[in-house]
Amino acid sequence: MKLNKHTVGKRYGKALFELAAEENQSEAVYQDLLKLRQIYQEIPDLGNMLSDVRLDLAAKKQLLGHLTAGFDGLVKNFLLVADRYNRMADVPLIIDDYELRYDEEKGLILGTVTTAVAMSSEQKSRLEASVAKRLGYETAQLTAKVDPQIVGGVVVEVQDRVIDGSVAAQLAKLRDLLK
Repeated sequence: MKLNKHTVGKRYGKALFELAAEENQSEAVYQDLLKLRQIYQEIPDLGNMLSDVRLDLAAKKQLLGHLTAGFDGLVKNFLLVADRYNRMADVPLIIDDYELRYDEEKGLILGTVTTAVAMSSEQKSRLEASVAKRLGYETAQLTAKVDPQIVGGVVVEVQDRVIDGSVAAQLAKLRDLLK
């Protein structure tokens, strides 16, 4: 049975996180993974190049050598295992899963907040504190977006949850009730 990319990301991310936590290296591994993510963002096709069977083996080894030279310990071993199992294209998803677990351990939840007009930093801080408390986290870090289409109120998206307190959503509900 072939696994989809998201399942691969979750399995490898979980294994890497558990190993890092076991060895008290979750912070160091997290920092290395942020650097690795940056490399993947700067070279968007890197994972595909390292996973492509058409690439000459010597060139692939040289490219992998350059990539792993910047890392040691768990992250270097992780990259070697990902390469051995032809999962280099899935590395960004693995990093995402690791980061999710890392944030969870730290009591941090990440998300976005959409408003019709820009919020002040004080309003955003109050909203982050409220969202963190409501969802059972120590802190929430929300990226602010402005969308005049929502008319007013806020839409908060965190992980797989959406808290829609927008005027547009309330108007849509009212419209459905009147039909």
